[in-house]
Amino acid sequence: MLQYPGFNPVAVELGPIKVHWYGIMYLIGFAAAWWLGRLRARNPRSSWKPLDVDDLVFFGMMGVIFGGRAGYVLFYGMEYWKQDLWYPLKVWEGGMSFHGALLGTLVAMAIYAWRRKRRIADVFDFSAPLPELGLFFGRLGNFINGELWGKPTSAPWGFTVDPAKLYPSQADVALTYCRRFNLNPCILHVHASQLYEALLEGLVAFVILWLFTRKPRPQLAPSGLFLVLYGTARFCIEFVRVPDANLGYLAAGWVTMGQILSLPMILGGLILLVVAYRRRVPSGNFLVTA
Repeated sequence: MLQYPGFNPVAVELGPIKVHWYGIMYLIGFAAAWWLGRLRARNPRSSWKPLDVDDLVFFGMMGVIFGGRAGYVLFYGMEYWKQDLWYPLKVWEGGMSFHGALLGTLVAMAIYAWRRKRRIADVFDFSAPLPELGLFFGRLGNFINGELWGKPTSAPWGFTVDPAKLYPSQADVALTYCRRFNLNPCILHVHASQLYEALLEGLVAFVILWLFTRKPRPQLAPSGLFLVLYGTARFCIEFVRVPDANLGYLAAGWVTMGQILSLPMILGGLILLVVAYRRRVPSGNFLVTA
């Protein structure tokens, strides 16, 4: 079994100013989306210009930040909000939801499409392969923070987590898990569900979508494939991921909020793929050649 090394969650500390690795991972993710978008826009067959991508990524950033926080509060943090009216604004305490970020990004992309007089479906399709590397780096940030551990395991690829060897914030998380698992002394042997998500939701989904969108596909097919890939990966990983303590399992002793939110993504993605290949509306992201 692997030993969790206990990374320092703070990358740079200058007096009262602390720069956390998690924040840096977000910046790397946005930078990766910007670079990939401009790379795709430089294709001679693309109907996009590199400057279009700059604005697209800005709108996407706003959707991720505001949607991710709002989604976490609504889906996972209502109990905290009831106790503290100002909880939604306390972003320094952590708490972001992918599903909320997705909804926020969809709204932001729709506004971008309306302002730029582009078809919303084309904007969604162009954006489909851009966020996966951000998901990869974001989950690495979770791993560095020592949070979102999975269930106990004896598998050789699991991680041993000893609170005595961790930084204070990581140790607090580990002690919370020990209390939930009734472990005494507190030594965790758990799945690194953050790394599973980084691999499947991040790298694997990126490679598939990037290759899939290299050539014109029917309108909405890339969007549908994105929803299916992410939803399926997240639904499966939830079987080894520990649900939030304030929610627990919602049904049958295994159904989690993450699975409930991912199931509509899978179904919606499959419907979009069927509709896309039945209608076969040409993508507006590629120039029409004679």
